Amino acid sequence: MISTDAILAQFNDAAENYRFPNLDNGYVYPTDTRMHLMRDETRWALVVELVGFNYRAANLVDVLHTFGNCLTSGRPGTDNNDFHDRLDNAEQVSDPELGYVGDVPLQIRGRSMEVDTRAGQPMWDVCRLLVPAHRDLLLADEHEVRSRVPLDLPVILRLEEWHQADLFENLPSETETFRQIAEVLATGDATRYRPTMPPNTHWSNWPEAGEL
Repeated sequence: MISTDAILAQFNDAAENYRFPNLDNGYVYPTDTRMHLMRDETRWALVVELVGFNYRAANLVDVLHTFGNCLTSGRPGTDNNDFHDRLDNAEQVSDPELGYVGDVPLQIRGRSMEVDTRAGQPMWDVCRLLVPAHRDLLLADEHEVRSRVPLDLPVILRLEEWHQADLFENLPSETETFRQIAEVLATGDATRYRPTMPPNTHWSNWPEAGEL
C-alpha cells in the first residue's frame, strides 16, 4: 500500500531541509515549470522541474526535484546530478555586469536560438523569451526525468502549471496542491487532483525571486 501520509512526510522533510521546489528562491529568476507524477501498485515517484536563471551559476538551469519510494539513487529532493545547465555558450552570451552581449545566438542542446532583444538586457529576461516556442529544450528530456526513477514506472499525470504556496510559511502537507498530489500518487486516481486555486507558477507571480 502507498500511504498519503508517508508521501507528505517525505515532502515535508525535504522542505524542512531546503530540498523542496521553491519558486521564491532569492538566487534564481524563474523561467518555466513542469511536474511528472508516476506510480504503479507498489511504487510512486514525483519529479518537479523548476527552470530558472541562476545568476551565481551564470546559466539557465533546470533543477529536478525527485521524490519517491523507489528512487534508484540519491536522496529525496535534489541531489548533485539534478542540476542541468541549459546554455551551452553562457560565457559567450552573458556578461556578469552588462547582461546579454547582443547579436550572439543562445546555444541550447547544440541548437542556436535567436532572441529578439537588445544588448544589455538582463539574461533572465532573455532566457524567458525562449518560452513558449522552445520550452521543451529547456525542460528535461526522458533520460533526465528518469535519471533517478525506474524506467518502467508509468506516468499518470503531468502538470505544466499549478498553485505553489509560499513554502516559507507552509509545509507541503499544509497546501492544497501537494495534499492532492499525494492523494493521486497514493491512489492512482488522477481525478483526485482538482485544484480550487488558480495556477501561479508563471514567473510573473514571483517578482522577488532572484533578487538577493
